[in-house]
Amino acid sequence: MPHPLDTFFAPESIALIGASRDLEKIPGRLLSMLRKNNYPGKIYPINPNYGDIEGLRVYPSIADVGEPIDLAIVIIPARAVLGALEQCAAVGVKNAVIISSGFAEEGGDSAAMQDAIAALAKNTGMRISGPNAEGFYNELQRVAATFSPTVDVKPDEKRLIASARRIGIVAQSGGIGFAIYNRAKALGIALSYVISAGNESDLGAGEFFDYMVQDASTDVVLLFIEGIRDVDKFISAARRAAEIRKPVIVTKVGRSGAGERAAASHTASMAGWSAAYDAVFAKYGLIISNDLDEAVTIAAVLTTNPMPKGDRVAVLTVSGGAGIWGTDSVSLQGLQVPELSSSIQAEINKLLPSYGSTRNPIDVTAQGVHSGGLQKSIDLLDVSDEVDAILVVLSLSSETRMPFKQPELKPVLSAQNKPIVFYSYTLPSQFARNELAASGAVVLSGLTHVAVAMRRMVEYSSFKLAPAANRDALPSRDLSAHLNSATLSEFDSKLLLREAGISLPEEVLVSEREEIDAAIARVGLPLVMKIQSRDIPHKSEVGGVRLNITTKGEAFTVYQALRDDARKQRPNAAIQGVLVGPMANKGVEIIIGTLGDATFGPMVMVGFGGITTELLRDVVYRPAPVSAVEAESMLSQLKAAPLLRGFRGAATADVGSLCHLIEQVSLLAARLRNEVAEIELNPVLVHPQGQGVTIVDALVVPKRV
Repeated sequence: MPHPLDTFFAPESIALIGASRDLEKIPGRLLSMLRKNNYPGKIYPINPNYGDIEGLRVYPSIADVGEPIDLAIVIIPARAVLGALEQCAAVGVKNAVIISSGFAEEGGDSAAMQDAIAALAKNTGMRISGPNAEGFYNELQRVAATFSPTVDVKPDEKRLIASARRIGIVAQSGGIGFAIYNRAKALGIALSYVISAGNESDLGAGEFFDYMVQDASTDVVLLFIEGIRDVDKFISAARRAAEIRKPVIVTKVGRSGAGERAAASHTASMAGWSAAYDAVFAKYGLIISNDLDEAVTIAAVLTTNPMPKGDRVAVLTVSGGAGIWGTDSVSLQGLQVPELSSSIQAEINKLLPSYGSTRNPIDVTAQGVHSGGLQKSIDLLDVSDEVDAILVVLSLSSETRMPFKQPELKPVLSAQNKPIVFYSYTLPSQFARNELAASGAVVLSGLTHVAVAMRRMVEYSSFKLAPAANRDALPSRDLSAHLNSATLSEFDSKLLLREAGISLPEEVLVSEREEIDAAIARVGLPLVMKIQSRDIPHKSEVGGVRLNITTKGEAFTVYQALRDDARKQRPNAAIQGVLVGPMANKGVEIIIGTLGDATFGPMVMVGFGGITTELLRDVVYRPAPVSAVEAESMLSQLKAAPLLRGFRGAATADVGSLCHLIEQVSLLAARLRNEVAEIELNPVLVHPQGQGVTIVDALVVPKRV
């Protein structure tokens, strides 16, 4: 089925508005790049000052062309752009790329001009990329709609192609997008498209991402993003990529900004600047990389290898020291380097000199290379069920000799039984790159990046898209009556949660001393007593919590003390009373929280209570709502997760009840996204298996109007 952007990325005709003969200027370079790359469609240069450019007829305006135009590339002064686009729309141009700068990035009237462009796109249906874009490159159809020198064609330059599969690049920085392409191309990675999103007046990174996901010629997607504007498109594309198992590598920049948040809850204060982005990436299995070369290395590994079935790596080397280094590198990434069985060691030993090593890492030695031991060891390991991937560590600096013969190596790589990754500890020669590329291998030269790439591949191979949250896990009820105050106390918050359908212990709000006897009769001893005020969100700061009260006399004394201390420390606070509840049985302390993100909406967070959470930031976020299955996955990623699984002889915790509660809270946050800023249950005590969970304290923070 055709995609709406097919005519954008593969236009049959292009108008270049602002075309120039001057190759030193961007308009001249744009025309030159199109022609050098042998664009197969029709080109219509537009400029009233020329009659022709190098044999091409030049038209005074777009209206003078008189032929259908799929794409207009606009490179004229900013103040003339809107008029040119209006002329394009009038003659039915389907798409436009605005290279011109001087719009929203400058603010003021310039931003208003960009708003007008966005309105034009909406009103006419013409799809517009930019302004302030670097254009795009479609390698398959030879559409070089960019001035980037990375797509320049040099005479007699032979294109290195090692990968059968192709990458598509979407970047919110044109320079970085084409830099990724430049580095990938040097390694021999094939490309489908690279697109610079520019200011995204109309078309955004999410929509370009969507195109790459559905495109049959794109096997791996690389994203370079600063922020997402078309969120729904982005999320839809991410979900689709996860469903069809198309790997997506993402680099998110802008992580160091000091995002300030007026936080009433611990949940919000612990949220990092880019926590929501990482949560969305994790939900849909996007592969995060924060380094350009690392991202390209991951792409190289993914485009030349099948997915591994596990995390066991055989390290095969011609240098003992380099092999140990390779082993350390993959081990530090959490991958296994198992000792091989005696039977396979015996087979490999036949191929090596006496001073070689067969245990893993396998040192075939330089002599073993010449006798064919390196290739034959790869052959053996490729069909062995003892390892899931092979890392070959060797020197490829020679301009004349190769450790492999193409007729022997290519069939193994083509079989795609398991990943076989090649790392050269010397700078690889172009000769070596060319020779290995002919067999389908990319030569890599950053060992840490290689190890990270292998780990990411293992992680991706085991990723499963979680099922959607069960909307019936929480009844749909009108909660507006509980949100008519600017702030809520614990008592108010728990009333709301109970009304929503979340189970809590029975508690009584006592506002007069005479009510204490009845409260004790309902709740039972021992007690917890807590001061309640909408003006005191953190009760412990005023000594407003007393535990393990075992007698009636003590309860009366504590009641008065709590009220007196609150008045003394917060004289202006309106006191609702004292909340009387039962002492909870012991359990593992968990914090469950939600907060709203400006881009992606409500997020749900889980972590361990006490100092673990605040000191170590051992928390996991996901966009709400989450299913109980996804909640369990979140818990498994916490460093302290063993505490739920019976650590050091303790009882196994009731994880099922905890996951159900997380699902309920996330559903509530999603439903009340416009009314509630934060929810925090802290702590939640998780009791032994079959005994459920207890919400000890809760805080709901309404959104400020």
